[in-house]
Parts: sequence; C-alpha cells; structure tokens
Amino acid sequence: MMRVGKGLLGHPPPLRKEDALFLDFDGTLVEFADDPTDVRVDPALRRAVESAAARLAGALALISGRPIEQIDRCFAPARLPVAGLHGLERRASDGTRFKAEPAPALRAAATGLRATVQRERGMFLEDKGATLAIHFRAAPHQRQVARDMAEAMLARLGAGFRLLPGSDVIELVPSAAGKDAAVRAFMRESPYAGRRPLFVGDDVTDLQGFEAARDLGGCGVAVGGRVSADYRLADVAAVGRWLSGSRGTRQ
Repeated sequence: MMRVGKGLLGHPPPLRKEDALFLDFDGTLVEFADDPTDVRVDPALRRAVESAAARLAGALALISGRPIEQIDRCFAPARLPVAGLHGLERRASDGTRFKAEPAPALRAAATGLRATVQRERGMFLEDKGATLAIHFRAAPHQRQVARDMAEAMLARLGAGFRLLPGSDVIELVPSAAGKDAAVRAFMRESPYAGRRPLFVGDDVTDLQGFEAARDLGGCGVAVGGRVSADYRLADVAAVGRWLSGSRGTRQ
C-alpha cells in the first residue's frame, strides 16, 4: 500500500556494499526553485553522490521527472545512470539509452495549454516533450487553478494519460510513466541485479519508487515530511550527509 503523511520512522542505516541506490533529484538532492533551470549542484553534493556510487561499485542511479539532458547538465562532466521523465527515458550503467517517443496527442495539446497557463500570474508550463508540467511554486494560491487546467486537458486527451501531482507542480504524463518501472528495469541489469534496492525521494511522485524497492526486498527513504516510507531523512542537507557516510539508526 502506498503511504502518504508524516508517520515516518528513523534515520536510515549506512549504505552497505550489497545495496543498490536510487535517488530522486528535486527536493531530495537539491532544493526546489521557482524555475527548475535555476537549480545547481554544488561540488560537495557531486562528491557525495560519486563517493556513494564508488562504495556501491556503480549500483547507483538517479530517477527524476526531469529530462535526462537536464540531469546531465547538473552533474557534468559526470554521466550517471539515470531515468528521466518519470521513467519514460533511461540510460543504463553501460550507456545504453532507452527513450519513449512523445505522444502526438500531447504535442498537439502543448501550444493551447501554454497559452492558457501564461494568462495566470506566477504560473508557467514546462514542456518536456513526452510530458507537460504546470508549475505554480511562485503562486501557491493557484493550486486549484492549475489542477482545473490539467483536468480539463486530461479530459481532452482521453485514455492513455494521467495527472501526476508534485510539490507545487502538476504534470500530464502518459499512463506508462512511473518511477517503479525504472527501478525494476535497473534491477534486472548489472550492477544492480541481486542487490537490496533503496529508493530515496520526497514527494508523491516517488511513492511508486518506494513500493518497487520494497517489492524487490529493499526499502524506501522519505526526505522531509510530505510522504511516508520505511526510513526518514530530514531534508536535502541530511541526504548529503548520509550519502557521505554519516551513521544513523532505525527507530
């Protein structure tokens, strides 16, 4: 069962060499920004992620709602294993790239939705190709307006799409999108296969990642208080410290 809320357990134990680690990006590794393109990865975080990957013999991947190209720019020159667009695209540890083609119906809807969103102060549409995201972080009072826009567009698109709410954002995505599928795909491949998966995330978009990790013998680690999982890290800074090797105990 997916769990949402603040009934979280304690700090996760240190990573073990037999673990496989899957990390959300926004709200987990970096703080949110009104404009997602303003986010930067500082050198300390880059070192922490690379150190964790080395301790796990490469069994680490990022799983994000962002396109892979944005993640690559944040971590350049490193090119980490990554799933983007909520699992619709993926780069395996050997560099093999898997990518879903944007749905024509969604592409046709993008122009009209952009015009509608632009009429509202503090909101903007992020067109990711295969998904569309209505952001309202700069105008949180517009939450219901954004929801109504997304639901109206979903009704026009029909079967094959769904809404994916996040932190001050709501996305229109193909029904096949899901971080759980990305976790399962990585876990069928080297160097992840046979390891204990841990999924770290902060929002409802990460709940399926938690469930996939549990189904495969691992666990979920929630960041902050928006969602519940098997363990909890207080915030982005705590994630960085944990990746660097600070110890913790389960309550």
